[in-house]
Amino acid sequence: MEKSKWLKISGEMPSIAGQFNEGLPEFGKAFVGIQKAVCKDGALSYKTKELIAAALAIAARCEGCIAYHLKACLEQGCTREEILEVASVAVMMGGGPSHYYGARAVEAFDDFVAQAASMASV
Repeated sequence: MEKSKWLKISGEMPSIAGQFNEGLPEFGKAFVGIQKAVCKDGALSYKTKELIAAALAIAARCEGCIAYHLKACLEQGCTREEILEVASVAVMMGGGPSHYYGARAVEAFDDFVAQAASMASV
């Protein structure tokens, strides 16, 4: 079975981002530092932060961001219903083009769920 677009993007991201960070090592170190500082529980749970990041990714229409954050949402235990609501907030803020990307984000989430289910059954 061929990998979905979202699984491909998710698989390529570490290498692509790593190459960029190697070209600008100080920037890469700083960006990773920001991620480490943000991606933990605080006043907001890490799960809530990933839901916010997913909404921003949809509103920004960034496919790499959608793949990264929708996969992280699954890993944080988010449900499809939560993703649908997050997508609706993104559409409210991002307008018509975000409607398309919101639908694509739900598709990405479903692909990550299917991948996790197939790995669990092996």
